[in-house]
Amino acid sequence: MTDIPIKKSDIARSFSLAAPTYDNAAFVQKEIGKRLIERLDLLKTPPARILDGGAGTGYLTRLLQAKFPQSHIIGLDLALGMMQFAKRKTWQVWKRQPTYLCADLECLPFTDQSFDLIFSNFSLQWCFSLPQVFAEFKRILKPNGMLFFTTVGPQTLFELRHSWQKVSPTTHVNNFLDMHDVGDFLHQAKLSDPVMDMEMIQVTYPHVKDLLHDLKASGARNMNFTRTQGCTPKQHLAQMIKAYAAFQRADGLYPATFEIIYGHAFRKATAYHQRDSDGIVRIPGNKIPLARKFLAKEISGLKCVVAKIASLFLF
Repeated sequence: MTDIPIKKSDIARSFSLAAPTYDNAAFVQKEIGKRLIERLDLLKTPPARILDGGAGTGYLTRLLQAKFPQSHIIGLDLALGMMQFAKRKTWQVWKRQPTYLCADLECLPFTDQSFDLIFSNFSLQWCFSLPQVFAEFKRILKPNGMLFFTTVGPQTLFELRHSWQKVSPTTHVNNFLDMHDVGDFLHQAKLSDPVMDMEMIQVTYPHVKDLLHDLKASGARNMNFTRTQGCTPKQHLAQMIKAYAAFQRADGLYPATFEIIYGHAFRKATAYHQRDSDGIVRIPGNKIPLARKFLAKEISGLKCVVAKIASLFLF
């Protein structure tokens, strides 16, 4: 987020309250999540340990478990209410159950190099520091471990943002990072071969109030520091809806645009060789395959030669 919310508890509380209504309202998030899961077909082998960062109600966590039935999957979310809701969802008893954990993506409670895959859908836009999140992702990824994620770009809900700006100078719609900024943060975290792409999705509603209802029911409230405190005056809401009419389509429907950013990268395996200032590449002996076995064989052979030479001097 480019505008900082007052505190993270605002975000956690909003999504916790939305847990019972989230799945019915968050159809865009669920559809994008399914598309992101399809991209996991790029993986050559099933990952043993998977983190679903920002798991929400666990809807996609369960789809991941169905796709990778032998994997140990952890669904993690900042909102305790979401995790409690996810744990109550039933699942086939003969399938492995995901584990759910309430924690912050910016301070993950896992040891270094403990996951083969990190999956995160529609969650990164709620983090304060994306560089810190990517640094944590790299820390817990195993060598050659993969990161797949989606987030939203600055054109998201531009119709709603523009309509509110006609009414009030305060922030009513969250601002989001550009795709190129997200890519730069991946580079800063030294995640390898990042790939970014974007698509625009337009959802239509019979009335602007239906859009506002879905945003509230999915927990995506305005949580910026510069937001209006207290309830929005009814006359301001009416004026905003009137301004939104400028975007009304010929069929009478009201559009809401979502700029979807996709990204994936991986943690490169550690290179043991290094080029010193003199230009010479030096490799530690214990990192050379079969080095110890080879040296042991050579030393053993040398001992035999020494023994034979010694025997010549004894007679």
